[in-house]
Amino acid sequence: HHAGGDCRYVPIFPELREHLLKVYEEAPEGSEYVITRYRCRNCNLRTQLLRIIKRAGVKPWPRMFHNLRSTRQTELTAEWPMQDVCAWLGNTQDVAMNHYLQITDDNFTRAAKAAHNAAQSVAASDRQHETEKSANDENAEECLSLAIAGESWQSVQRSREGSNL
Repeated sequence: HHAGGDCRYVPIFPELREHLLKVYEEAPEGSEYVITRYRCRNCNLRTQLLRIIKRAGVKPWPRMFHNLRSTRQTELTAEWPMQDVCAWLGNTQDVAMNHYLQITDDNFTRAAKAAHNAAQSVAASDRQHETEKSANDENAEECLSLAIAGESWQSVQRSREGSNL
């Protein structure tokens, strides 16, 4: 359905291709549509979908068509630029972001794992800084004791450079 009766071109995704080809091969010669059932405007697709869902032994979910569309918009947006997906599905990026795109369990898990890895990295970095700080504290103490003994920092620095310390 498109305002003004225009067409919308949508790629045939690999997940659907095999099924659509099968139905196409079974369609009568010269058929205009591959799927001919429930094409009338007053058909109740929700009732038919509920029957299919119950026959499959799955518990129906709320807002079935909206949630199917939402899931597919989320899946496609993970792989393709949002402006392309919106053109295929016939909505705007604002509508997609406000009504269709979802947080996925996979993304949540990946983000949590990334945060965990980052926290480990920060902890390791903190330990490294503590070690460096400890070494710097020792250097400061050594410099202080050398200064008290009357040696200059420059002579200590040159001797360290020569010894690869």
